[in-house]
Amino acid sequence: MNTGGGTENYNNHEAGRTTPNKTGVGVSFKATPPRLFRFFPSSPDRVVSRKQHPVSVLLSCPSSGPRVSLMTAWIILPVSLAAFSITGIWIVYAMAVMNHHVCPVENWSYNETCSEEKAERGFPKTCCTIQHIPLISKCGSFPPESCLFSLVGNVGAFMVVMVCLLRYAQIIEHSQHCWTNTSSMMCGFTNAVGLVMVGNFQVDHAKTLHYVGAGVAFPAGMLFVCLQCVLTYRVAVTPLDYLMAHVRVALSIGSLIALILSGAFFIHESFVLQHAAAICEWVFTVLILVFYGTFTYEFGSVTRDTLMAGIQRNLPLGGGASRELKAPGRSSTTSTQLNCMPENIAML
Repeated sequence: MNTGGGTENYNNHEAGRTTPNKTGVGVSFKATPPRLFRFFPSSPDRVVSRKQHPVSVLLSCPSSGPRVSLMTAWIILPVSLAAFSITGIWIVYAMAVMNHHVCPVENWSYNETCSEEKAERGFPKTCCTIQHIPLISKCGSFPPESCLFSLVGNVGAFMVVMVCLLRYAQIIEHSQHCWTNTSSMMCGFTNAVGLVMVGNFQVDHAKTLHYVGAGVAFPAGMLFVCLQCVLTYRVAVTPLDYLMAHVRVALSIGSLIALILSGAFFIHESFVLQHAAAICEWVFTVLILVFYGTFTYEFGSVTRDTLMAGIQRNLPLGGGASRELKAPGRSSTTSTQLNCMPENIAML
Protein backbone atom coordinates (compact mmCIF):
# COMPACT_ATOMS: atom_id res chain seq x y z
CA MET A 1 0.00 0.00 0.00
CA ASN A 2 1.43 3.42 -1.02
CA THR A 3 0.40 6.83 0.36
CA GLY A 4 1.75 10.36 -0.07
CA GLY A 5 2.90 10.15 -3.70
CA GLY A 6 4.68 6.79 -3.67
CA THR A 7 6.11 7.10 -0.21
CA GLU A 8 7.36 3.67 0.92
CA ASN A 9 5.54 2.03 3.83
CA TYR A 10 6.72 -0.53 6.29
CA ASN A 11 4.38 -3.53 6.46
CA ASN A 12 3.48 -4.86 9.83
CA HIS A 13 1.84 -8.28 10.13
CA GLU A 14 0.64 -7.76 13.68
CA ALA A 15 -3.12 -7.32 13.75
CA GLY A 16 -4.58 -3.93 14.62
CA ARG A 17 -1.24 -2.08 14.83
CA THR A 18 -0.59 1.35 13.24
CA THR A 19 2.74 1.83 11.43
CA PRO A 20 4.08 5.29 10.47
CA ASN A 21 5.51 5.96 7.00
CA LYS A 22 8.23 8.42 5.97
CA THR A 23 5.75 11.31 5.70
CA GLY A 24 4.54 10.79 9.26
CA VAL A 25 1.08 9.78 8.17
CA GLY A 26 -0.30 6.95 10.26
CA VAL A 27 -1.62 4.07 8.19
CA SER A 28 -3.91 1.50 9.80
CA PHE A 29 -3.64 -2.06 8.54
CA LYS A 30 -6.43 -4.63 8.59
CA ALA A 31 -6.18 -7.35 11.23
CA THR A 32 -4.64 -10.52 9.84
CA PRO A 33 -5.87 -13.79 11.35
CA PRO A 34 -3.23 -16.18 12.70
CA ARG A 35 -2.01 -18.93 10.43
CA LEU A 36 -3.96 -22.14 10.66
CA PHE A 37 -2.90 -25.73 10.26
CA ARG A 38 -4.73 -29.00 10.29
CA PHE A 39 -4.02 -31.11 13.37
CA PHE A 40 -6.19 -33.98 12.11
CA PRO A 41 -5.51 -34.32 8.36
CA SER A 42 -8.05 -37.13 7.95
CA SER A 43 -10.92 -34.92 9.08
CA PRO A 44 -11.35 -31.73 7.01
CA ASP A 45 -13.55 -30.01 9.58
CA ARG A 46 -10.95 -30.16 12.36
CA VAL A 47 -8.96 -26.96 11.87
CA VAL A 48 -7.29 -25.54 14.92
CA SER A 49 -5.12 -22.57 15.69
CA ARG A 50 -1.36 -22.95 16.05
CA LYS A 51 -1.70 -21.31 19.43
CA GLN A 52 -4.01 -24.10 20.65
CA HIS A 53 -2.41 -26.81 22.79
CA PRO A 54 -2.51 -30.31 21.26
CA VAL A 55 -3.97 -31.80 24.43
CA SER A 56 -6.93 -29.43 24.25
CA VAL A 57 -7.48 -30.64 20.69
CA LEU A 58 -7.63 -34.24 21.90
CA LEU A 59 -10.16 -33.30 24.55
CA SER A 60 -12.45 -31.63 22.02
CA CYS A 61 -14.82 -33.30 19.63
CA PRO A 62 -16.55 -31.96 16.52
CA SER A 63 -20.30 -31.79 16.50
CA SER A 64 -20.46 -33.31 13.04
CA GLY A 65 -18.31 -35.18 10.61
CA PRO A 66 -17.17 -38.78 10.11
CA ARG A 67 -16.46 -40.86 13.20
CA VAL A 68 -13.85 -43.56 12.89
CA SER A 69 -13.93 -46.03 15.79
CA LEU A 70 -10.70 -47.72 16.74
CA MET A 71 -12.18 -49.47 19.75
CA THR A 72 -12.09 -52.85 18.03
CA ALA A 73 -8.43 -52.98 19.07
CA TRP A 74 -9.74 -54.22 22.43
CA ILE A 75 -10.05 -57.61 20.76
CA ILE A 76 -6.34 -58.08 21.49
CA LEU A 77 -6.75 -57.77 25.26
CA PRO A 78 -8.33 -61.17 26.11
CA VAL A 79 -6.00 -63.02 23.75
CA SER A 80 -2.99 -61.24 25.24
CA LEU A 81 -4.11 -62.11 28.78
CA ALA A 82 -4.44 -65.81 27.99
CA ALA A 83 -1.31 -66.09 25.84
CA PHE A 84 0.93 -64.03 28.12
CA SER A 85 -0.14 -65.73 31.35
CA ILE A 86 -0.11 -69.31 30.08
CA THR A 87 3.24 -68.86 28.37
CA GLY A 88 4.66 -67.06 31.40
CA ILE A 89 3.76 -69.71 33.98
CA TRP A 90 5.09 -72.52 31.79
CA ILE A 91 8.36 -70.65 31.34
CA VAL A 92 8.49 -70.29 35.13
CA TYR A 93 7.94 -74.04 35.43
CA ALA A 94 10.71 -74.81 32.92
CA MET A 95 13.16 -72.53 34.75
CA ALA A 96 12.30 -74.14 38.11
CA VAL A 97 12.85 -77.65 36.70
CA MET A 98 16.16 -76.73 35.13
CA ASN A 99 17.34 -75.09 38.37
CA HIS A 100 16.35 -78.17 40.44
CA HIS A 101 13.76 -76.24 42.43
CA VAL A 102 10.90 -78.60 41.49
CA CYS A 103 10.59 -81.99 39.83
CA PRO A 104 9.02 -82.55 36.38
CA VAL A 105 5.28 -83.09 36.12
CA GLU A 106 5.79 -86.54 34.63
CA ASN A 107 7.71 -87.67 37.73
CA TRP A 108 5.57 -89.68 40.16
CA SER A 109 8.39 -91.15 42.27
CA TYR A 110 9.20 -89.36 45.53
CA ASN A 111 11.51 -90.15 48.42
CA GLU A 112 11.48 -89.23 52.07
CA THR A 113 14.96 -87.74 51.84
CA CYS A 114 17.56 -87.30 49.16
CA SER A 115 21.33 -87.23 49.31
CA GLU A 116 23.36 -84.43 47.78
CA GLU A 117 22.12 -83.75 44.28
CA LYS A 118 24.66 -84.87 41.70
CA ALA A 119 22.65 -84.17 38.57
CA GLU A 120 24.13 -81.69 36.17
CA ARG A 121 22.57 -78.23 36.22
CA GLY A 122 20.19 -77.73 33.33
CA PHE A 123 18.74 -81.22 33.65
CA PRO A 124 15.78 -82.37 35.80
CA LYS A 125 16.29 -83.71 39.30
CA THR A 126 16.69 -87.45 39.70
CA CYS A 127 15.76 -87.57 43.40
CA CYS A 128 12.59 -85.76 44.50
CA THR A 129 10.94 -85.16 47.85
CA ILE A 130 7.60 -83.62 48.81
CA GLN A 131 9.31 -80.21 48.77
CA HIS A 132 9.83 -80.53 45.01
CA ILE A 133 6.24 -81.17 43.94
CA PRO A 134 5.59 -78.93 40.89
CA LEU A 135 2.80 -76.78 42.28
CA ILE A 136 2.52 -73.44 40.51
CA SER A 137 3.40 -71.66 43.73
CA LYS A 138 6.46 -73.87 44.25
CA CYS A 139 7.68 -73.12 40.73
CA GLY A 140 7.80 -69.40 41.52
CA SER A 141 9.36 -69.58 44.98
CA PHE A 142 13.05 -69.04 44.24
CA PRO A 143 14.98 -66.68 41.98
CA PRO A 144 15.40 -66.23 39.11
CA GLU A 145 11.99 -67.71 38.24
CA SER A 146 10.33 -65.91 41.15
CA CYS A 147 10.98 -62.57 39.39
CA LEU A 148 9.16 -63.69 36.26
CA PHE A 149 6.40 -65.22 38.39
CA SER A 150 5.76 -61.86 40.07
CA LEU A 151 5.74 -60.09 36.71
CA VAL A 152 3.21 -62.53 35.28
CA GLY A 153 0.99 -62.14 38.35
CA ASN A 154 1.03 -58.33 38.29
CA VAL A 155 0.54 -57.87 34.56
CA GLY A 156 -2.09 -60.60 34.47
CA ALA A 157 -4.01 -58.96 37.32
CA PHE A 158 -4.04 -55.62 35.49
CA MET A 159 -5.38 -57.22 32.31
CA VAL A 160 -8.02 -59.10 34.32
CA VAL A 161 -9.28 -55.76 35.68
CA MET A 162 -9.45 -54.30 32.17
CA VAL A 163 -11.36 -57.32 30.85
CA CYS A 164 -13.83 -57.15 33.74
CA LEU A 165 -14.47 -53.43 33.18
CA LEU A 166 -15.06 -53.83 29.46
CA ARG A 167 -17.30 -56.83 29.94
CA TYR A 168 -19.30 -54.97 32.57
CA ALA A 169 -19.84 -52.01 30.22
CA GLN A 170 -20.72 -54.35 27.37
CA ILE A 171 -23.46 -56.05 29.38
CA ILE A 172 -24.78 -52.63 30.39
CA GLU A 173 -24.92 -51.69 26.71
CA HIS A 174 -27.20 -54.68 26.12
CA SER A 175 -29.64 -53.25 28.73
CA GLN A 176 -28.80 -56.06 31.10
CA HIS A 177 -27.90 -54.10 34.23
CA CYS A 178 -28.48 -56.52 37.09
CA TRP A 179 -26.87 -57.80 40.24
CA THR A 180 -25.31 -60.65 38.25
CA ASN A 181 -23.30 -58.23 36.15
CA THR A 182 -22.14 -56.19 39.13
CA SER A 183 -21.29 -59.29 41.16
CA SER A 184 -19.30 -60.69 38.25
CA MET A 185 -17.23 -57.53 37.99
CA MET A 186 -16.53 -57.53 41.72
CA CYS A 187 -15.46 -61.18 41.58
CA GLY A 188 -13.07 -60.31 38.77
CA PHE A 189 -11.55 -57.49 40.81
CA THR A 190 -11.19 -59.82 43.80
CA ASN A 191 -9.51 -62.37 41.57
CA ALA A 192 -7.02 -59.73 40.44
CA VAL A 193 -6.19 -58.78 44.04
CA GLY A 194 -5.57 -62.42 44.85
CA LEU A 195 -3.28 -62.80 41.84
CA VAL A 196 -1.18 -59.86 43.00
CA MET A 197 -0.79 -61.43 46.44
CA VAL A 198 0.09 -64.85 45.02
CA GLY A 199 2.65 -63.39 42.64
CA ASN A 200 4.41 -61.12 45.12
CA PHE A 201 4.38 -63.27 48.28
CA GLN A 202 6.18 -66.54 47.56
CA VAL A 203 4.96 -69.61 49.42
CA ASP A 204 8.36 -70.44 50.94
CA HIS A 205 8.94 -66.91 52.25
CA ALA A 206 5.47 -65.56 53.14
CA LYS A 207 3.29 -68.65 53.38
CA THR A 208 0.35 -67.06 55.19
CA LEU A 209 -0.07 -64.16 52.78
CA HIS A 210 0.46 -66.46 49.82
CA TYR A 211 -2.26 -68.86 50.96
CA VAL A 212 -4.62 -65.96 51.67
CA GLY A 213 -4.08 -64.71 48.13
CA ALA A 214 -4.64 -68.18 46.67
CA GLY A 215 -7.74 -68.65 48.81
CA VAL A 216 -9.11 -65.39 47.43
CA ALA A 217 -8.03 -65.75 43.79
CA PHE A 218 -9.19 -69.30 43.06
CA PRO A 219 -12.79 -69.12 44.38
CA ALA A 220 -13.27 -65.60 43.02
CA GLY A 221 -12.06 -66.66 39.59
CA MET A 222 -14.36 -69.69 39.67
CA LEU A 223 -17.36 -67.58 40.65
CA PHE A 224 -16.51 -65.03 37.94
CA VAL A 225 -16.61 -67.61 35.13
CA CYS A 226 -19.87 -69.09 36.44
CA LEU A 227 -21.58 -65.68 36.49
CA GLN A 228 -20.25 -64.90 33.03
CA CYS A 229 -21.83 -68.10 31.73
CA VAL A 230 -25.20 -66.87 32.99
CA LEU A 231 -24.68 -63.45 31.40
CA THR A 232 -23.60 -65.00 28.11
CA TYR A 233 -26.90 -66.86 27.85
CA ARG A 234 -28.85 -63.73 28.77
CA VAL A 235 -27.39 -61.60 25.97
CA ALA A 236 -27.13 -64.39 23.39
CA VAL A 237 -29.02 -63.75 20.16
CA THR A 238 -27.46 -65.73 17.32
CA PRO A 239 -26.64 -69.47 17.21
CA LEU A 240 -22.96 -68.57 17.40
CA ASP A 241 -23.63 -66.71 20.65
CA TYR A 242 -25.25 -69.80 22.13
CA LEU A 243 -22.34 -71.93 20.92
CA MET A 244 -19.92 -69.66 22.76
CA ALA A 245 -22.10 -69.95 25.86
CA HIS A 246 -21.90 -73.76 25.62
CA VAL A 247 -18.12 -73.62 25.29
CA ARG A 248 -17.88 -71.43 28.38
CA VAL A 249 -20.09 -73.77 30.36
CA ALA A 250 -17.79 -76.65 29.42
CA LEU A 251 -14.73 -74.65 30.52
CA SER A 252 -16.47 -73.72 33.78
CA ILE A 253 -17.38 -77.32 34.57
CA GLY A 254 -13.83 -78.47 33.86
CA SER A 255 -12.45 -75.67 36.06
CA LEU A 256 -14.80 -76.52 38.91
CA ILE A 257 -13.89 -80.20 38.84
CA ALA A 258 -10.16 -79.40 38.72
CA LEU A 259 -10.48 -76.94 41.63
CA ILE A 260 -12.39 -79.39 43.82
CA LEU A 261 -9.95 -82.23 43.12
CA SER A 262 -6.95 -79.99 43.70
CA GLY A 263 -8.25 -78.91 47.11
CA ALA A 264 -9.22 -82.46 48.08
CA PHE A 265 -5.84 -83.91 47.12
CA PHE A 266 -3.78 -81.06 48.56
CA ILE A 267 -4.84 -81.65 52.17
CA HIS A 268 -3.40 -85.18 52.12
CA GLU A 269 0.25 -85.96 52.83
CA SER A 270 0.52 -88.70 50.24
CA PHE A 271 3.15 -88.00 47.59
CA VAL A 272 0.92 -89.30 44.82
CA LEU A 273 -2.08 -87.21 45.89
CA GLN A 274 0.06 -84.11 46.31
CA HIS A 275 1.37 -84.59 42.79
CA ALA A 276 -2.20 -85.08 41.53
CA ALA A 277 -3.18 -81.85 43.29
CA ALA A 278 -0.41 -80.03 41.42
CA ILE A 279 -1.65 -81.35 38.07
CA CYS A 280 -5.25 -80.34 38.89
CA GLU A 281 -4.02 -76.87 39.86
CA TRP A 282 -2.32 -76.49 36.48
CA VAL A 283 -5.45 -77.67 34.66
CA PHE A 284 -7.63 -75.25 36.62
CA THR A 285 -5.35 -72.27 35.91
CA VAL A 286 -5.09 -72.98 32.20
CA LEU A 287 -8.87 -73.45 31.81
CA ILE A 288 -9.59 -70.17 33.61
CA LEU A 289 -7.14 -68.30 31.38
CA VAL A 290 -8.65 -69.87 28.26
CA PHE A 291 -12.06 -68.74 29.51
CA TYR A 292 -10.78 -65.16 29.73
CA GLY A 293 -9.45 -65.51 26.20
CA THR A 294 -12.92 -66.32 24.86
CA PHE A 295 -13.99 -62.71 25.47
CA THR A 296 -12.24 -61.93 22.20
CA TYR A 297 -15.49 -63.03 20.55
CA GLU A 298 -17.45 -60.15 22.13
CA PHE A 299 -14.71 -57.53 22.37
CA GLY A 300 -14.55 -57.24 18.59
CA SER A 301 -17.76 -55.19 18.82
CA VAL A 302 -16.59 -52.82 21.58
CA THR A 303 -17.16 -49.22 20.52
CA ARG A 304 -17.12 -45.75 22.02
CA ASP A 305 -20.75 -46.25 23.02
CA THR A 306 -19.79 -49.34 25.03
CA LEU A 307 -17.46 -47.36 27.27
CA MET A 308 -19.97 -44.52 27.42
CA ALA A 309 -22.63 -46.92 28.68
CA GLY A 310 -20.45 -47.95 31.61
CA ILE A 311 -19.43 -44.39 32.41
CA GLN A 312 -22.97 -43.00 32.29
CA ARG A 313 -24.22 -45.84 34.47
CA ASN A 314 -21.71 -45.11 37.25
CA LEU A 315 -21.10 -41.35 37.10
CA PRO A 316 -23.62 -38.99 38.74
CA LEU A 317 -23.79 -37.02 35.51
CA GLY A 318 -24.49 -40.14 33.48
CA GLY A 319 -28.26 -39.85 33.26
CA GLY A 320 -28.27 -36.11 32.71
CA ALA A 321 -25.58 -36.29 30.09
CA SER A 322 -27.46 -38.99 28.27
CA ARG A 323 -30.67 -36.95 28.19
CA GLU A 324 -28.76 -33.88 27.06
CA LEU A 325 -27.16 -35.77 24.21
CA LYS A 326 -30.46 -37.20 23.04
CA ALA A 327 -32.46 -33.95 23.25
CA PRO A 328 -33.46 -32.91 19.71
CA GLY A 329 -32.46 -29.52 18.38
CA ARG A 330 -30.00 -28.73 21.17
CA SER A 331 -26.28 -28.22 20.79
CA SER A 332 -24.38 -28.24 24.05
CA THR A 333 -20.62 -27.99 24.40
CA THR A 334 -20.71 -29.84 27.70
CA SER A 335 -22.75 -32.71 26.31
CA THR A 336 -20.41 -32.92 23.33
CA GLN A 337 -17.39 -33.16 25.60
CA LEU A 338 -19.05 -35.93 27.65
CA ASN A 339 -19.96 -37.81 24.50
CA CYS A 340 -16.36 -37.77 23.35
CA MET A 341 -14.84 -38.76 26.68
CA PRO A 342 -14.32 -42.52 26.05
CA GLU A 343 -12.86 -41.99 22.59
CA ASN A 344 -10.46 -39.34 23.88
CA ILE A 345 -9.36 -41.54 26.78
CA ALA A 346 -8.51 -44.30 24.34
CA MET A 347 -6.61 -41.85 22.09
CA LEU A 348 -4.58 -40.55 25.02
